[in-house]
Amino acid sequence: MNQDDWAAVLDNHPIFDVPKAYRDNSEEELELSTNSLKGSTRNDGYALSGRRQAMALKDADLIVAVHKELRMTSLGDTKLGKSARSYKVLHTPNIEFEIHQIVINPSGKLLAVAGAYQVAVIVLPRPGYSKLVSSTIDCKSVQVGQFYHSSTTSVPIAKIEWHPWGEAASTLMVMTVDGKLREYDISVNTEEPQQVLSFFPERKPKSFVAEDPAEREIASFTLGRGKADWGPLTIYTVTRSGDVYAICPYMPKNSSIPSSYVHALECFIAAKQEFLLQGTSMSTSPLSTLYDYQRKYVSALVKQLPPGTVFPAVSRLVPMHPPHTIKSDPLRQGPFLLQPSPRTLGGSEGGDAADIAYLAFTNDDDEENEGETERLGIVMIAYQDGKVDVCLDVEKVEARWESKQESSRELPMFAVYESIDLGLISMLGDSSGEQSILDLLQANHPLLYGDPMHDDRVYVTHAFGVHALDFGELLQCLSAALRTDDEEGSSLLRALEKSTVTRVTAILNTFSVQRRCSNPVIAICIPNDIFLAYSILILTSVFRIICLPLTLPTDLSPPRSLQGAGSETTSEQDERILVPAEGPPTYVSLLGAEPFQLPSVLSQSSGLPSFPRMSVGASNTKNEFMLTPDTLRYLGAVVEGFISQIREVTLAHRAVETRATLQRAEFQRQQEKCAEMMKKVEELRGLRYAHTESRAQKIMESHKKLTIRLDRTLQLLMQQASPDLSESETKWFEELRRMRAEVFGAGRYDEGSLAARISLLKREYERNLSSLKSVAEKESQRQKQFAGSTQGLGISQAFELGERSHLERSKISELEKIIVQMASKLDLSVGRPPAEVGVADSDL
Repeated sequence: MNQDDWAAVLDNHPIFDVPKAYRDNSEEELELSTNSLKGSTRNDGYALSGRRQAMALKDADLIVAVHKELRMTSLGDTKLGKSARSYKVLHTPNIEFEIHQIVINPSGKLLAVAGAYQVAVIVLPRPGYSKLVSSTIDCKSVQVGQFYHSSTTSVPIAKIEWHPWGEAASTLMVMTVDGKLREYDISVNTEEPQQVLSFFPERKPKSFVAEDPAEREIASFTLGRGKADWGPLTIYTVTRSGDVYAICPYMPKNSSIPSSYVHALECFIAAKQEFLLQGTSMSTSPLSTLYDYQRKYVSALVKQLPPGTVFPAVSRLVPMHPPHTIKSDPLRQGPFLLQPSPRTLGGSEGGDAADIAYLAFTNDDDEENEGETERLGIVMIAYQDGKVDVCLDVEKVEARWESKQESSRELPMFAVYESIDLGLISMLGDSSGEQSILDLLQANHPLLYGDPMHDDRVYVTHAFGVHALDFGELLQCLSAALRTDDEEGSSLLRALEKSTVTRVTAILNTFSVQRRCSNPVIAICIPNDIFLAYSILILTSVFRIICLPLTLPTDLSPPRSLQGAGSETTSEQDERILVPAEGPPTYVSLLGAEPFQLPSVLSQSSGLPSFPRMSVGASNTKNEFMLTPDTLRYLGAVVEGFISQIREVTLAHRAVETRATLQRAEFQRQQEKCAEMMKKVEELRGLRYAHTESRAQKIMESHKKLTIRLDRTLQLLMQQASPDLSESETKWFEELRRMRAEVFGAGRYDEGSLAARISLLKREYERNLSSLKSVAEKESQRQKQFAGSTQGLGISQAFELGERSHLERSKISELEKIIVQMASKLDLSVGRPPAEVGVADSDL
């Protein structure tokens, strides 16, 4: 058995056995049909959430929720054959409700489970549990927020998710359909939420508002993404009516945030404030106040960084708390305007929104232009009728707080790029002309799941199968347009006009044309472990597992940095190579100038099936096959699809064979041309080389003779033109003679010359140098002695002596003033004081 074939490993695994509650009865209760449609709206008006995720992966361990039971098995041991096909039951007495959602926290130690109204957290067993003899493992479990999520009278739960920046990976976010997001820190308090975000204002008592109830019911939420903006601190929600709201900033009460993100956000705010200073004061005053609030918020985060965490230091997780510098609550922004308005699918009146996801483009190979590409975000909204709106987040949400000025602000906007039709309406309509079959869409709840290996791929699970959405080409086209330096945006506009649509691939089809029912997909997992092969695991409502191996796509194109280096090298080589002559080229290739592009049917390297797999009923279903007109129509459509694919593959094979033939012919031509060129090179190196060398030698000798002859001719011409010196030349030569006599003298013993005076000065300098050295040595010795004598007097003694001297001097000066006054009264003349006489003598 191939170890990478998960279908063989997990086929008939006991962990996927049907629950006992449905084993005795028919499995129709687990299927979706017109008979099983039930009203999902309670008396209080809130609709139950249709989100289902009954399977999760923790490294190489598979966890499956079956009704109220949690099962766990090790795929690694099963794959290597170390243990038999078995599983362990996690014994959790506190969980007495049917499990709809299970989510593993980032550390892989906690498992959050949610039903229609209740939430609980389970501590997963440590590695090595599969070696235990007992089939049951006692696990510690605790219910979360029993006051808010305890009974059937509570508000239904829409979605649960662990926050990736929660401290110790213990921050659980619980969203209820009434628009309240409660944040629980499992390590602090499991009963009371740390924070509560409300996306809808409280209704006033005894008031009536004409609005659709679906506008006040949350279907799902997601977190934004980014590296140097407010994306990671933004939370998006979508209502059943399709309205999108956002709240920013939001961070867990006890969070661990990368220090690099805090520094990047600080630089982002500083750049915006600097750009704002260049505008007018009237139009930028509201933004100035907003950016000032943002700066205060970010400054409070920077103050929580430990000392020594400076940019660009190595990023690390730092424990932080939400700042309280701004007393106002974060503002709920929205509803978002979708421009242009998304189109409505044909045959549909517009289904309710079911899920929302945020996709960001990241490219590790392109670090120079990371600032542009990291701000490229895509928002996807899935609807019940099989429509997926793809919107571009062109104006990212920024942090805002509640104030009177913000109430009149314009609504945010998403740019709608395309509306994807999964083909559910056409599939149900073609199978039967009855309108009742289309009623199955009421129980359809599409969910969006990202691929952990590739950020540009999203899987859509719904009640009728699974689709894959590939945004690789779209993101590459948009990122290339954003890198171009175009202020007017014309390059981005051209890229949007030329960009292709999203590639949609149907992976799985669970709708039975014969029985007119479907097995909804209740879980999807993609292994992200080094010991498990890259594949996709899909679980249906009848607990049938479908495993599809995937292929890691290889990008053979070099990074942009290498491409730039290659272009520079090519330009340097072109400068050394001779420029080809004008006119038609001497050699024309059979392959043409454009590179060969593989046909689309052969270029799909994702490993996804070209035609959706069928999964109808459970593995032990024993119903007889009934041939009906619907079945014949379906088989005809399937056969037609296979025939078209076979035709495409045949045409692609012919195109590739033709290209290979051309390449072989071109290779033969290039070999012949290369042999011809080598022959010419040998001829140039042989006789022609010796002949050319002798000619070059003769040319060089004749050149030398011509140069000598030219010099003689030039000298004769100069003598004939001016045989005698001119007046200026005569004066110049006389001035040179005078300067020579002044420097070197009239004769050998001329003492007045500059040379004689310089030699005399050198002799005098050398004679006095020895005496100067001795004087310098004596002076240095005297200074050393003086310094040694002053060292005996301490600082305090010198200070006291200075004070005493200053006091005596002041007394002497007062006495001199008294004597001068008495002399002036007696009309006597007195001389200058002794101090002034001493100063005058020293000056002399």
